[in-house]
Amino acid sequence: MRVPIGSMLFSLFDGRARLVDRRSDTEIGLDAFAAAIGARTDEFRRAGIGGSAVVACPKPLDYLRDIFALWEAGAAAVTVNPAITGEERRNVVAATGASALLDGGALDVALASHGADAGPLGPDDPALVLMTSGTTGRPKGIVHTQRSLAARIALNLAAIGAADLERSLCILPLHFGHGMIGNVFTALAAGGRLVLWPQPGVEEMRGFGALVDAERLTFMSSTPTFWTVAMRLSPRPAHKMRRVHVGSAPLSLPQWRAVADWTGCGRVFNMYGMTETANWFAGVSLEEAGAADGLVGRPWGGAAAVLGEDGQVRREGVGEVLAATPSMMNGYLGMEAETRAAFHGPWLRTGDTGRIDAEGRITLIGRIKNEINRGGVKIPAEEIDMLLERHPQVREACAFALPDPVAGEAVAAMVVAEAGLDLPALRAWCRERCRAEAVPTRIFVMDAIPRNDRGKIVRARVREAALASGAGA
Repeated sequence: MRVPIGSMLFSLFDGRARLVDRRSDTEIGLDAFAAAIGARTDEFRRAGIGGSAVVACPKPLDYLRDIFALWEAGAAAVTVNPAITGEERRNVVAATGASALLDGGALDVALASHGADAGPLGPDDPALVLMTSGTTGRPKGIVHTQRSLAARIALNLAAIGAADLERSLCILPLHFGHGMIGNVFTALAAGGRLVLWPQPGVEEMRGFGALVDAERLTFMSSTPTFWTVAMRLSPRPAHKMRRVHVGSAPLSLPQWRAVADWTGCGRVFNMYGMTETANWFAGVSLEEAGAADGLVGRPWGGAAAVLGEDGQVRREGVGEVLAATPSMMNGYLGMEAETRAAFHGPWLRTGDTGRIDAEGRITLIGRIKNEINRGGVKIPAEEIDMLLERHPQVREACAFALPDPVAGEAVAAMVVAEAGLDLPALRAWCRERCRAEAVPTRIFVMDAIPRNDRGKIVRARVREAALASGAGA
């Protein structure tokens, strides 16, 4: 008999769902998980935890348990990477006003703002704060309610279907909306078996194909970086998944095709989403006609538009992509000005330049802040990334701007490549495929491209690392 859990979100989960922690070889059903949540809730109430608490547990089952126990105790959960330093954790606690830090050890309660009589959070109370910026400066937290999360889960299920979510794998970190909302909450609502294997290391990745076979996985969602490593290190599985999602970073058409070939699954979806919309907002399968670099398909519920340079909102054309969805965030924690700036009327400004065609399909061109301004010509950095990654010797690429005394900015790039890459030949190859001003004037060959703890490229760090290397030609 399941222990009653009052949170709106937990009530959406199918009782057949099962959670598996791959590393500890622990498997738990929803009834037992509810009992663990209930016991933890009692601890929180006795400790007087209220308002919000920072969750930094290294064990994935404990991480999830603490989030639901906080909601049951009437507090919001602030999610962070368990690997951040003690100073960074204290910075997040101070910035969010959290009453406790939950890191798997003894309860560290800084402030008791409610007592043991607090009831579960309501559907429209701030529930989940996803930290999306560095924790060394002023942290940026995106606030969601259980209602916005529930809306996204319902839209995900409608688009994917419970059958494809029968046996899922989560390799993404749980402090990441893509991992928690897209992988975990959606799979639990479908009543499937969910294997938790967040952020596998290089040695673990060698066994990825064997895991797919052993678990007979039907679904997973990850990032382009994951597949770059997986396809290099792991033997192919014999078992074919039913559906694969790739998101959180640009996916080039050659890599899209490579993932489909390696997995033996034609239903590989290029996904588009952001933490502000509680995970996925749109997606399209490689099997759909017209698959191309940047194509992410139609919205999964809600609507999309573009904001032109003339300030007009249009449902078709080129401009900044705008999003409207029932899974929209409440705003940025304690940042009213930034929250207002994020919207154009009822529309979320995504910060992405894109094109919407007559059929409502979105094609992303690049991030506005990543544009390289070469003599007044705007060059999307992502366009150069995907061009370079088509070269047979280039595994990964990241373009960025360097100061230029004549043009203002010049195009540069960092690449991870096979041995023996000839840089002049690579530039000649680029000249045959793109306009002259977009050809990188300087290319740095490195062992790895710098990323943040979510696996996303931070171009400012890439530029710093490239210049510090003293390499490049």
